[in-house]
Amino acid sequence: MRTDARRHHDPEVRGFASDNYAGVHPEILAALALANEGHQVSYGEDDYTAHLQFVMRSHFGPHAQAFPVFNGTGSNVVALQALTDRWGAVICAESAHINVDECGAPERVGGLKLLTVPTEDGKLTPELIDRQAWGWDDEHRAMPQVVSIAQNTELGTVYTVDEIRAICDHAHERGMKVHLDGARIANAAAALDVPMRAFTNAAGVDIVSFGGTKNGMLFGEAVVVLDPDAVGAMKHLRKLSMQLASKMRFISVQLEALLARDLWLRSARHANTMARRLADGVRSVDGVKILHPVQANAVFARLPHEVSERLQKRYRFYFWDETAGDVRWMCSFDTTEEDVDGFITALKEEMGR
Repeated sequence: MRTDARRHHDPEVRGFASDNYAGVHPEILAALALANEGHQVSYGEDDYTAHLQFVMRSHFGPHAQAFPVFNGTGSNVVALQALTDRWGAVICAESAHINVDECGAPERVGGLKLLTVPTEDGKLTPELIDRQAWGWDDEHRAMPQVVSIAQNTELGTVYTVDEIRAICDHAHERGMKVHLDGARIANAAAALDVPMRAFTNAAGVDIVSFGGTKNGMLFGEAVVVLDPDAVGAMKHLRKLSMQLASKMRFISVQLEALLARDLWLRSARHANTMARRLADGVRSVDGVKILHPVQANAVFARLPHEVSERLQKRYRFYFWDETAGDVRWMCSFDTTEEDVDGFITALKEEMGR
């Protein structure tokens, strides 16, 4: 019986299920190998985590503080705990990842209440926020303390800079803080063609869950505190939430490789471009409807259920709303034009059967 490592998958298999399906960007792998030599102090006292602070400040302003964590759910839970009291609540879109895709972790682990608002496109507005922003003096109701938005949203839509600034101004006027779930923050910046700071610290966001895994990292995200006066005890919250890495240098060096130059932007732009190519290719197919504006690296579509089931045997992807026949197709940093064109051809073949 073999005990040595060997390949267990077919590297030729491609899919559109998630940007998490993609491998690790070669530049990230090279950075990991670089950091792997010798010994470094554990639990974030290493040279790579120290240097990461300078890198993050180049993107998010001179007061930014980065706290590397293992994953996106952990990043959100830590960030939201940092902004809320035990009786606090977070206003978010009904479709938000923290509400539908984190197994209740913000509420069960973070001990906070989510106050959700239905939206057409996954985006909150000041008017929508006000549906839940009330009752601060009512001890029978969880107190709204945070507005959480995702950039880009779970529906692939992107807030403009002015939209985020309006939300931040509105929230702050009511004594609330603003959290930005940036699992795909690079894709949003690439779509808007602006620096990330334009719609974060410059717009009034207080804390960011910065995503790296969906943009070519092996693992790891970061909680980026933009307003140090808005939060406290971040180091303790991270440990309490089981998000403190002992060998933190291996998260920090990946974030550094992603952000120090333009890898984050190159990868995100490419993924967005592939999504637009995919959307353009399927729009003309009879019986296929694009559901939301394709602004980042996601395409949401509606097509006959039986067609999707057949197509899934050729390319992996997920139903978004199986009853309605809605699906989601995701592109990543390593999606190729050949991948997209092959998928479009397969879709046309299955629609024609």
